[in-house]
Amino acid sequence: MVVACSDGRLQEATDAFLVREFKITRYDRFYVPGGGGALASSGTDPVRAQQMCAECKYLVDLHAVRRVILLFHGPSAAGRIEAACADYRRKLPWANLAQLRAQQEADAIDLLKRRREWAGDAGVLLYRCEVDAVGQLAFVNLDADSALGSERPMRSSRS
Repeated sequence: MVVACSDGRLQEATDAFLVREFKITRYDRFYVPGGGGALASSGTDPVRAQQMCAECKYLVDLHAVRRVILLFHGPSAAGRIEAACADYRRKLPWANLAQLRAQQEADAIDLLKRRREWAGDAGVLLYRCEVDAVGQLAFVNLDADSALGSERPMRSSRS
C-alpha cells in the first residue's frame, strides 16, 4: 500500500517511481493531503493524525497489506518553498524551507518508531519526493538505517 499526498502534480512521478524501484503497477492507495505526514502528530491537529493512523491501520488489516510505502514531498535542500507540501504549510505556517524539511524528517523517524500503530506487522519504506529549484523530482530514502527502508519483519509486540 502507498500512503501519498493527494497533490495531483506528483501522481505520474509517483507511479513511475513505484514501477522503476519496486516493479509495482497495481497497489492499494491511501492518498490524503500530507501523504505520510498526515499520520504524524506534528503541528496543531493531533486528532487528525490519530484518525489518519486509524484509517491506514484499517486498510492494512482489511487488505492484509505486507508492505507500506510512506511518501512525503517537498522542496529539495536547494529547492523553493513553493514546492512545499500544502499540508505541512498548513500545520507549520511559520516554518522556512529548512524547518519544513527537518520536520518531515523528524516525523518520518517518529512514524517509523510507531509503525505498529498504523502499519501493524507490515514492512515500512519511507521516501520523500524532492523538487529542486527547476522542478526536477527525485525520490530520497528517509530511513537512514536501510537502503530499502524499514522492511525488516516486526518482532513481538514488546519490541
